[in-house]
Amino acid sequence: MRQFIAARASRLLDLLHTARWIGPLVVRLVFGYFWLETGIAKVQNLAGFTQRFVGWHIPYPAFSAALSAWTELLGGLLIMLGLCTRLICIPMLINMAVAVTLVVSTNLMGLDDYVEADEVVYSLIFFWLLIAGPGKASIDTLLARWLGIRTHA
Repeated sequence: MRQFIAARASRLLDLLHTARWIGPLVVRLVFGYFWLETGIAKVQNLAGFTQRFVGWHIPYPAFSAALSAWTELLGGLLIMLGLCTRLICIPMLINMAVAVTLVVSTNLMGLDDYVEADEVVYSLIFFWLLIAGPGKASIDTLLARWLGIRTHA
């Protein structure tokens, strides 16, 4: 019986290993779409978004709001495509660092609040994409293969 269970478990693990490319793809598509959608909404209502920056006392509110909105829009699109994924995660992480530092942290009282903040979770996903890359099903991987760059996807 133990060998039967071990064989079934091994087969299941082999199947999951074969399909490991699906995880990063799904995360990229959903997470990227989220940022694309929020970026589009902010770009379409840039005046209102700028007023929020004024209220938060963010320096150069018109420039900062436009930069943030366009970073989210283009970042979301690039993450969905798996194009320049690692590179775009850097400005997205900076965007989150600014949000946590200048906006979110004013409402947080302790470590539990920080860990539960959406922006911290978003930062962890961007960090994971920066380190792990976009995965096998991405334009980055296709370009790397075309250029003869060895990837670990």
